[in-house]
Amino acid sequence: MIDKQTKHKDNGSGESMAEKQFVTENGTICYKIEREEAIIIGFWGFAANLSLPWQIEGYPVTAIQRKAFLSQKNLCSIRLPEGIREVGDWAFSYCDSLAEISFPKGEVRFGKAVFKGCGSLERIAVREGAGQNRIEAGDLGGENRRKLTGMSMGEPGGRNFGEGKPETESKEADSCAELLAASVTMLDAPYLLDLAGAGSKEWLAQWDIRLLSILRAADSEGYISQSVYGEEDYIGTDLEEFTSEKRKVKVRLSFLRLLHARSLSPSLKEELEQYLRSLTKSRSTEETWQIIRQEHGSHREYYSLFAELGCITNDNFQEILEDMGEESPEMKAFFLKYMGEQPREAGSFFESLEL
Repeated sequence: MIDKQTKHKDNGSGESMAEKQFVTENGTICYKIEREEAIIIGFWGFAANLSLPWQIEGYPVTAIQRKAFLSQKNLCSIRLPEGIREVGDWAFSYCDSLAEISFPKGEVRFGKAVFKGCGSLERIAVREGAGQNRIEAGDLGGENRRKLTGMSMGEPGGRNFGEGKPETESKEADSCAELLAASVTMLDAPYLLDLAGAGSKEWLAQWDIRLLSILRAADSEGYISQSVYGEEDYIGTDLEEFTSEKRKVKVRLSFLRLLHARSLSPSLKEELEQYLRSLTKSRSTEETWQIIRQEHGSHREYYSLFAELGCITNDNFQEILEDMGEESPEMKAFFLKYMGEQPREAGSFFESLEL
């Protein structure tokens, strides 16, 4: 149901623009009609999965205004409609639970800090062709209302955007979605937020240039000593913690690029592999092993790559098993099988088990 106009604003030319809203079961979407286009200007509610309509009052939805979804803590996934051409400043900033956002393929202008503080963002999906999500906001009762609020989409954080099952995506498109998300969450490279060019060789080359600049930067770069500020104003971390967090970002990026290796040069591949091996268990610092154990114990593609890169050795295998204890049984079983198939050295873990 579309409510009456709530307030009027002057657009600077003397023309009054009405801000309107429609109420759904999970919240209220505010919008305005401007130059025969609908613009989403805000949302209030508790929806975990949201699929925005492609048309409101017969006008195409073309833009998300600045701060429209700012700090929506419950939002896990959102699908933007065909026709979207602009996303304003801070539109989705500090959406702590946002894991996936889906765009139609095409040119979209992004404002600044659109995804600032979205630490859970894992995928920025770019879908080909016209979608099935042809919900209009003229009648938001019944099934259309459930689609709009994501109520038919299963558990929060799911990858469905109102149609039960996700669209069929090629492996390349799926890889591109993760690399796009990393562009803003880890690479801090908003210029890579190019939906039309994402996944091309040129785009991947720019992604790798940015990756290398981070990988080769000193771990202490950007650290501000506590002595710079009075103790009451200091909100940072000590140098050891700071540098460890920097290395963890490098490890996450290295794994991600190796798992999505299209157009990856042999030299960069070797550099990433060497970097991961240099931080495995029993090294001076162990961020590679920490990331696998703490974040990817249930992700076979990650822990199998960890093993295949030579991050598990006869020298550190016993310590890895001790670290794991009873956690991640599938990963532990994989490691035992993997190491059992490797050539045995004198004094190795498996030799000690033989009678």
